[in-house]
This record gives sequence, structure tokens and C-alpha cells, in this order.
Amino acid sequence: MARMGEGRGVHRVLMGKPEGKRPLGRPRRRWEDNIKMYLREVGGGGDWMEVAQDRDRWRAFVNTVLNFRVPKSAGNFLTSRRTS
Repeated sequence: MARMGEGRGVHRVLMGKPEGKRPLGRPRRRWEDNIKMYLREVGGGGDWMEVAQDRDRWRAFVNTVLNFRVPKSAGNFLTSRRTS
């Protein structure tokens, strides 16, 4: 999404500011907030949009986060199929 042009709908949704009143309570965690948190956790400083511009760096970041977040004892549940 970071490499998309500014005229694309997804880019407008990601970068736009919604109108109207905010709900009460703690603000919801956004997708972008999670990405920034993961960057801090794995020690990758900088802007996530800048990292996303380079496919190899972005892929390395995603793989690092997945290896960091998914315990080894979880097995291969993301790619295995259930045969029921």
C-alpha cells in the first residue's frame, strides 16, 4: 500500500483523516500502530513507509516479526491444512 499512488482509494483511506466525532474510551489500535510497535520491538528504527518502499527490507521485516511473534512450539499451524 505504501508504494501505491496518491490517487488510489486505499492510499486515501490509509492517509486520510475521518470526519465526525470520536467514540468515548481508549482509541482503537490501528493497523499502522501495530506496524510501528513491531518496528520498535525488532529494533528496526525509522519510518515504516520508508521500509515498505524496498520489497526486500519489508519482507525481511515481516519475516522477523513473524519469527519473533509465533512461538516455535506452535508448529506450522499457519500453513498446515486440517483434514477432517
